[in-house]
Amino acid sequence: MIHMSERTLKDIMEQRKAKIASFIEDGIEPYPHSYERTHLAQEALDQYEEKDEQEVISLAGRLMSQRIMGKASFANIMDGSGRIQLYISREDIGEASYTMFKHMDIGDFLGVKGRMMTTRTGEKTLKVIEAKLLSKNIRPLPNVKEKDGQLFDGFEDKEQRYRKRYLDLIVNPEVKETFVKRSKIHKSIRNFFDTQGYLEVETPILQPLYGGASARPFKTHHNALDMTLYLRIADELYLKRLIIGGFEKVFEFSRNFRNEGMDRMHNPEFTVIEWYEAYVDYFYLMEQVETLFKYLANDLEQSIFMYNDHEIDLTKPFQRATMTELVQKYVGLDLEKADEKDLLKVCRDHKIDIPGNSNYGQLLDALFDGVVQSHLVEPTFVTEYPKAISPLAKPKRDSDGTFVERFELFIAGNEFANAFTELNDPIDQRERLEAQSGLRAAGDEEAQVLDEDFLQAMEYGMPPTGGVGMGLDRLVMLLTGNRSIRDVLLFPQMRSESKG
Repeated sequence: MIHMSERTLKDIMEQRKAKIASFIEDGIEPYPHSYERTHLAQEALDQYEEKDEQEVISLAGRLMSQRIMGKASFANIMDGSGRIQLYISREDIGEASYTMFKHMDIGDFLGVKGRMMTTRTGEKTLKVIEAKLLSKNIRPLPNVKEKDGQLFDGFEDKEQRYRKRYLDLIVNPEVKETFVKRSKIHKSIRNFFDTQGYLEVETPILQPLYGGASARPFKTHHNALDMTLYLRIADELYLKRLIIGGFEKVFEFSRNFRNEGMDRMHNPEFTVIEWYEAYVDYFYLMEQVETLFKYLANDLEQSIFMYNDHEIDLTKPFQRATMTELVQKYVGLDLEKADEKDLLKVCRDHKIDIPGNSNYGQLLDALFDGVVQSHLVEPTFVTEYPKAISPLAKPKRDSDGTFVERFELFIAGNEFANAFTELNDPIDQRERLEAQSGLRAAGDEEAQVLDEDFLQAMEYGMPPTGGVGMGLDRLVMLLTGNRSIRDVLLFPQMRSESKG
């Protein structure tokens, strides 16, 4: 990461600690409590006009470069808005302050007062008349070099950038733009649901039972209650309890946890948006989800997004197709004639790894994931999923009950949203969760658990309801053009570093 031996690093840190002692001896506080600034760096640059050259302003930021030239020096500091050049001379700030500045290191925080000016090369610069040390750096930043205002030889090791995001943000400040946009997307989604009369709610993260999805949980122990609790894998069953209780439109930004593998699309801790509305079905939800995507594109003032090497135009109408139609198109299998044996053979022909006890729905889902999904580049609603893998969705109306009213939204080969016409028949719901218990007994660790309290709540009556879950992290990946979920999480989960 930082190209120096451990011995050299130790020496540098000892030297900087000695500087702290020297500063204190000279009456310089290396860690003052506060500093009053009047402008951000970008504000100073944007608002500067030559007629304002007599106005004294104050700035503060991290020292990112120094060019010491005897009695005068140039430097750059960086704050949350960007970078600005400083001109510092012994004549302007005095011998003691100039000596302090010369002994500062890259990474220190500096507060300055001065007047804006333009250099001979035309660069807007703060001519410093007062300088104050705000925080002394002990551990050196990565070996970043600067030429003509451009950084190079920076902090480039991807894994270390994820592990030490604070260094990534310092050395590669353009990374901040992803997280600024993430916050804007979050606010836009909230505004979208606010204008539609939804109530934002919060439901438990620690749950006595986990449910609402097919996944393995993390578990913990509550000492005072002497009971096992689980980190939620989804908030669906609690939001449905609120629909039962009389809230007709609810949504939640939910931090979920699933004890599963990690790859560029999966992190064990992730964020979803789930929303539920009474008296609507999945046809309504398809229109609503498409409207939300277009709303976000409009808010970001962008219509075409580069994602997984594809240009995705969110202004075009989203496509719709049933799972069986797509399997027939890309696999060549007629599902009206195929049974479990046929599905198993086709899965094996495509070298798809299948557990021995897989049912019809699991086989069809595996075949879809293994063959069809990668073809779905343009935004596509895939509808009518097997009942066997959708225990919380209503059966497809006017059908034999093999398939349910469920859709998933796919873009550039990845899933972005999952939605149901929610099952509100308590008898059917109990039978399905009991069937899931049978799958668990047969060894399926991701089968859903039977939540007796939720079933009792349903027995009080739940209105017709539609519900959607959408991954915020994947949505941000799409809207910022990032290929890995780690690039849109400030602190992604990482494997332990080798101590050898």
